Amino acid sequence: MIPFVKAHACGNDFLIVTEEDANGHNWADLARRLCSRTTGIGADGIEFFAWTGPKSGRIWLNNADGSIAEISGNGTRCVAAWMAHALGAQPGEVLEVATDAGPRLCLINTMSSTGEFKVEITTGMGVPVYAPRTINLGGGLHIVGIEVQTGNPHFVVFVGNGDFEVAGRAWQTIGAEIYNHAEFPHQTNVEFVHILNPEEIEIRIFERGVGPTTSSGTGSSAAATAARSFMGCLSPLTVLAPGGAQTVAWEGAGAELLLTGPATLISRGEAFL
Repeated sequence: MIPFVKAHACGNDFLIVTEEDANGHNWADLARRLCSRTTGIGADGIEFFAWTGPKSGRIWLNNADGSIAEISGNGTRCVAAWMAHALGAQPGEVLEVATDAGPRLCLINTMSSTGEFKVEITTGMGVPVYAPRTINLGGGLHIVGIEVQTGNPHFVVFVGNGDFEVAGRAWQTIGAEIYNHAEFPHQTNVEFVHILNPEEIEIRIFERGVGPTTSSGTGSSAAATAARSFMGCLSPLTVLAPGGAQTVAWEGAGAELLLTGPATLISRGEAFL
């Protein structure tokens, strides 16, 4: 048996398993097995966790397909919510979470334990790096987008319709082609962005190692970076995804990006192995 906690951030769900409990197991196999929606618990990935101090921890993320990801903004926030619950932390406290993309400071804004344990957290997401790029797909289709690094890789595509279609093709189809394109040897996350107004955008996400998903913290950060830099959007910027809204505050090139959103603890239990 292996203990776990399940949490979600705007529907982007994760299992949290301690490094101690996972010791001796193949983490990629654990992720594939436990994240299965039909034969496992179901999740977009597993955050493996170890305490490193009174208010700090280290995480390693395996996606649902077993692959390793440098960071998940939503996964980091889920872990911070779990840490807050375990510590009995209060609003105003800051928790530090070390990731493969570097340390992230998580400020607890609000907490609620009525019916569920829900926390709103602002996370420092580092300084994004970005540049325009064109990807050539089959059939002579040229996709113009923005490549963004927010600790992990993203390719942001702007669309002019609420269906998020690109050249008459579904965003899921285009996303599947881009994420595994030869020009991205380590694959990439893909975001499709529809601008509603200068203060609000809507996105769809094809996540590396997962596929279409309801939300992404780093994806919201990447989409906001591209929208602020190239489309005249403002800060703070509301980013709407199927799972809910997050807010991105970013003052532009060279500044750290701040991501604010909810995280909710769902359950705890033990899985047979």
